[in-house]
Amino acid sequence: MSMFMRTQTNLALRAAVLLRAAVPFRAAALFSAAALLLSAVPAAAHHAFAAEFDDTKPVKLRGKITKVDWINPHAWIHIAVTNDDGTVDNWMIEAGPPGALVRRGWKKDSVAPGTEVLIEGYRAIDNSFRANGRDVTLPDGRRLFAGSSGTGAPRDGADPDEPTE
Repeated sequence: MSMFMRTQTNLALRAAVLLRAAVPFRAAALFSAAALLLSAVPAAAHHAFAAEFDDTKPVKLRGKITKVDWINPHAWIHIAVTNDDGTVDNWMIEAGPPGALVRRGWKKDSVAPGTEVLIEGYRAIDNSFRANGRDVTLPDGRRLFAGSSGTGAPRDGADPDEPTE
């Protein structure tokens, strides 16, 4: 085989190897691009405050925590509120994202089941026993901000991250 033929063969083999290496790279690039585009969908689907809660229906609920769900995109505090007649209403209070709550001083043991709390917030538009929590007052008097910034909730100065105008 001539030198020219060997060089051509080597070049052809190198090209085939590079082509095989490029195919998985292209597939990975396409997969990454698709994943990036699809990951924007959940963010767009995240609701605004007004879609579920009514800023004209403020609530103050005193009760015992029965459960806390530290889940994204919102933590949920479940409380049992005893009425004057002795009946109990079980409320679900939407709070901010768990990471934001921890940065604001929340700890799992500060909102443990059995803890008596006062929760201020806004009732669901369907009048169910659900509310968007704004502040949670603990037995020792500490107030923790429970809300989510930038969701359209009323600006009342309770949010430490709320822009001042």
